[in-house]
Amino acid sequence: QVQLVESGGGLVQPGGSLRLSCAASGSIYSVYSMAWYRQFLGKQRELVAGIISGGSTNYADSVKGRFTLSRDNAKNTMYLQMNNLKPEDTAVYYCNADISEARGTIPLDYWGQGTQVTVSS
Repeated sequence: QVQLVESGGGLVQPGGSLRLSCAASGSIYSVYSMAWYRQFLGKQRELVAGIISGGSTNYADSVKGRFTLSRDNAKNTMYLQMNNLKPEDTAVYYCNADISEARGTIPLDYWGQGTQVTVSS
């Protein structure tokens, strides 16, 4: 069974920084794409940033230049460094990953439980 465990959320003042981590564990053969999504209160979940196993990344326009996504394939862990945080970044952040549990199997889509990020003075 595969689990995604997020950490690093919390309360920060505007202009501050946080680093989110997402660690995949369990029966893992290979981790393909990984991504962070966020969900504002009363809104649908939206993509923040994504990264494939080769390291190529893509970002939502609203976070370009402020957020940096990276991953450690040996640890099956992804990191989101968030700088110059703004109140409008306040949301629940979710980790997402496509993971295959055995050779030759189709990757399945997994989600973490979410971590709250609050940007407020």
